[in-house]
Amino acid sequence: MVPVIYQLSPYDNTFPPIASAATDPDGLLAIGGDLSPSRLVEAYQSGIFPWYSDGEPLLWWSPQIRGVLFFEDFYINRSFAKFLRKNPYKLTVNKAFEDVISHCSTVPRGRGGDGTWITGEMIFAYIQLHQLGHAHSIEVWQDGELVGGLYGVIVGGCFCGESMFHLKPNASKVAYWGLVNWLKRHGGHFIDCQMQNDFLQTLGVSEMPRELYLKLLTAAQQVVLPTDMWMTQQI
Repeated sequence: MVPVIYQLSPYDNTFPPIASAATDPDGLLAIGGDLSPSRLVEAYQSGIFPWYSDGEPLLWWSPQIRGVLFFEDFYINRSFAKFLRKNPYKLTVNKAFEDVISHCSTVPRGRGGDGTWITGEMIFAYIQLHQLGHAHSIEVWQDGELVGGLYGVIVGGCFCGESMFHLKPNASKVAYWGLVNWLKRHGGHFIDCQMQNDFLQTLGVSEMPRELYLKLLTAAQQVVLPTDMWMTQQI
């Protein structure tokens, strides 16, 4: 049976039921719509995220298996622990969001590893989300130079990670370590990593069925994190 992929209306932010997402390709739920802040917020609150490349239509996904990091599972191996003791980097929150997403857009990704899903349209949309207080970044600095970082969208106590980059050794891992500790300190619940990969697995990210993830996401939305945790500051 050929799956039905819904065409989103340009006039409202309603998504089809998650259960209607395709199994091949896994998680493809809908096509079209736009990247307006209100639609993106609705998507993340519903366990949906956009993912597409230049030249493709806007695609929305909710895969059957979700990658999630619980803070107590964050894994630091011996070599990284040694690096942290000598950590040459400084960490900040929301000091250079636009620079972080710009760097992330240059990292080779995608099906062939030679493209990026962070299009110009995506960059503009997430900068808007950041300005509205929904998207945030962690920056890694060395001698005043931005050498790594990550960004994502906050939904209650869940941080939906989008992308990371590094220009120096361990810089993206240090950003992740900083995010974990920052969220844990302020009452966050977990990090949504969308889909598992080899790097995330080394950090302790595990997989769970979509149904369980959605229950955790619903519970996390009851959490109100302190607003001042996202003020520009040093970690």
